[in-house]
Amino acid sequence: MVIRVKALSLGYGARAVLEDLNFQVDRGEFVGILGPNGSGKSTLVNALAGLLPPQAGAIELNGQDLQSVASRVRAQTMAVVPQSNEIRFPFSCMEVVLMGRYPRRRRLGTLTPEDLMAGLRAMRQTTTEHLQDRLVTEVSGGERQRVVIARALAQEPDILMLDEATSSLDVRKKLEIFELCQALNREKNLTVLCAIHDLNLAAMYCRRLIILKDDRMVEDGATELVFTSEILSAVFETPMEVARHPLSGRLYGVMLPLSGDAAAEPEILKAGVS
Repeated sequence: MVIRVKALSLGYGARAVLEDLNFQVDRGEFVGILGPNGSGKSTLVNALAGLLPPQAGAIELNGQDLQSVASRVRAQTMAVVPQSNEIRFPFSCMEVVLMGRYPRRRRLGTLTPEDLMAGLRAMRQTTTEHLQDRLVTEVSGGERQRVVIARALAQEPDILMLDEATSSLDVRKKLEIFELCQALNREKNLTVLCAIHDLNLAAMYCRRLIILKDDRMVEDGATELVFTSEILSAVFETPMEVARHPLSGRLYGVMLPLSGDAAAEPEILKAGVS
């Protein structure tokens, strides 16, 4: 067990966001955090990263209260990739990636060959090696986000947290990042937690899902058990069907029209074109 959450309540001032959460994450798990907008996914990730103190309850990291863990030790243990990361200063992309090595450097120490190798490896893994000399302020949003993911990997963390970290990437790059996370999860026993909107991406890669709604955790279980038509339709208040892909055998979800008439929309569109 690397993370334990006990009777956790989170919020901002007087506004409660999540209440009475209880769960644990074991080493080597790949966990997706799902829920509609405003359900508290980012709030939970921020709390697990030590960026938001609990209003009640506790979070433990490796058996120690998270709030008592030194920030340097937290940074050596976990890395967090936010949904967007505005970097306003003209650092080179390699300089940004090497910022991930700070928690592992001696105080006032210079970069070592090991640091440089870790940075290059992270850039190769995220297909950003060709950007290493480019200014981060002059690359596209998707490229910048992959550089930020490379920075997190350069930390060589035990736990990687992704907060909608691939939402700005195209389809191919999303899959590449999740394939990389899956490989590191299997080969290096990296623990992965990702808050994610893309239900099918979650079903494809996450072996466990935590689902939030109305300030609470409403489901926590193996993807095979909780990724169902009934649960998804209720949580997202949208008609959903879940099936298995005929080639991959993996679960996937399909949204249905809110009107309940699946054949009506194509006819309307056809009439509009004519």
